[in-house]
Amino acid sequence: MPHEGVRQDRLWVAWPTKGYTLGDTAEDAATARRTWAAVANAAAQFQRVTVVACPQDVDVARHHLSAAVEIRARGIDDAWIRDAGPTFVTDGPRLGAVTWVFNGWGAQEWATWDLDATLGPAVAQWAGAERVDSDLVNEGGGIHVDGEGTVLVTETVQLDPGRNPGLSRADVETELARTLGATHAIWLPRGLTRDSATYGTRGHVDIVATFAEPGVVLLHDQRDDGHPDHAVTAAVRAVLADAVDARGKPLELVDLPAPRTLRDADGWVDHSYVNHVLVNGAVIACAFDDPHDVEAVAVLRDAYPGREVVTVDARPLFERGGGIHCITQQQPAVPPV
Repeated sequence: MPHEGVRQDRLWVAWPTKGYTLGDTAEDAATARRTWAAVANAAAQFQRVTVVACPQDVDVARHHLSAAVEIRARGIDDAWIRDAGPTFVTDGPRLGAVTWVFNGWGAQEWATWDLDATLGPAVAQWAGAERVDSDLVNEGGGIHVDGEGTVLVTETVQLDPGRNPGLSRADVETELARTLGATHAIWLPRGLTRDSATYGTRGHVDIVATFAEPGVVLLHDQRDDGHPDHAVTAAVRAVLADAVDARGKPLELVDLPAPRTLRDADGWVDHSYVNHVLVNGAVIACAFDDPHDVEAVAVLRDAYPGREVVTVDARPLFERGGGIHCITQQQPAVPPV
């Protein structure tokens, strides 16, 4: 699996269709559609974007999306394609798509996944990728790679009894090596607090830490000791500070501030600037109408020199359980045969 910053062929997005992603009112649905479209339209300024939408949603999606965005019609349960879709890998001119087992983030009672369980193979076929099928229950939001053999994972996701009962670290690492070419795993203890609650993923890494480049990790930094993620950040930082990558080199840690906002109507927020996505020549980044937005954009500009930083208000996404990285999946470009 290459680093997210390599040249991409396209970005995949899934369109919100029902349930909590749309919300309870027409106003909620309009907000969701506007936000998903804002991410897709921002990315389409830089590269190809394909949106997967239920057949009954194609017309409303077309209304919100720019003409540059391609739409593919297929039944889906939810709009988090990072998790239900495939993870793309490359081998020279060959494009592969790892199709994990998806079971609704550990068979959670509120989730449905009959259609999403087969989204990975469908996207792989559309992309013209060779399938790399896996028996591991996993999601794209539960991994981050440096492209040189190192993968970040969390104990609460890959070792979750609701996902992979009975599997050991060694079992998971063997499968990640086979599917992603990741020969060295760094196990973080857990994810953020709200993401570990009832309606979370139980600890996805993509709101906690990511590789800006090999050897450099952007880390969610909750600076307010009144927020429970202050302790989470400290524990994750301790692991990363002692870790080395697949080359045996220590990691450089770069802090991305958590927003100053600590709570919303439902409790502690897990708003995170780490949950951005890279596209060709740009970073599509989360904004929260927060005093720390400016600092976060500056950090991202420094971390990704030569890329434009484009922000989208991600509060409607996080209210529904994810962020910009969660609703997207990059497909790397491969050289012609």
